[in-house]
Amino acid sequence: MKSAQKGFTLIEIAIVLVIIGLLLGGVLKGQEMINSAKVKALAQEMRGVATMVYAYQDKFRAIPGDDKQANKHVGATATTQEGNGDAKITVAAAADWIGAATPVNTNEASLFWVHVRLAGLATGLATNGQQTNAVGGNLGITSTYPLGTYTGHSAGTYYVCSSGIDGKLANQLDVTMDDGSAMTGSMVAGTDAAPTTALTAEPVAGTTYTVCWSM
Repeated sequence: MKSAQKGFTLIEIAIVLVIIGLLLGGVLKGQEMINSAKVKALAQEMRGVATMVYAYQDKFRAIPGDDKQANKHVGATATTQEGNGDAKITVAAAADWIGAATPVNTNEASLFWVHVRLAGLATGLATNGQQTNAVGGNLGITSTYPLGTYTGHSAGTYYVCSSGIDGKLANQLDVTMDDGSAMTGSMVAGTDAAPTTALTAEPVAGTTYTVCWSM
């Protein structure tokens, strides 16, 4: 005599579906929280660079990176680690905002990190002229606008830039710090692959961008 085979009841199936829905919802909510934390960290880093400029200027009456008396002020090891004192963070080319592992005075974006680290305003080796951001990209500052073809940006004395940012995060970052559009305002973006080419649409997930904020 064969035993009767029983399937799942509608109630059991409904319970399983509810559990699956809760698990998926938890995963999505967790990812959303992670993204929000990354955006918050990226925003804090960019604002932190501005704070470093003002704190250094207030203490030494000079701009970090541009300080021509950095040897006297913060103990820079040589005159090659001093800026030219023209109140600009000068770079040889717009793309040099990322600095250089070995700082030289022809790239004041590199010297910026040397000076603020020696002044105790940032952590890291003073012999390294680069800084990474919360997502592993570059973080830097320059007086030369790095995204050359963008006509909708707000002009600033300095531009704080951060790269390697996924499009979804770039959009959220712009909402947090500016007008919500990566093509206009005080914060604009270009793809990492072609940062100086103006965008024709807002950033998309899966593509990484360089974001610059004028201050």
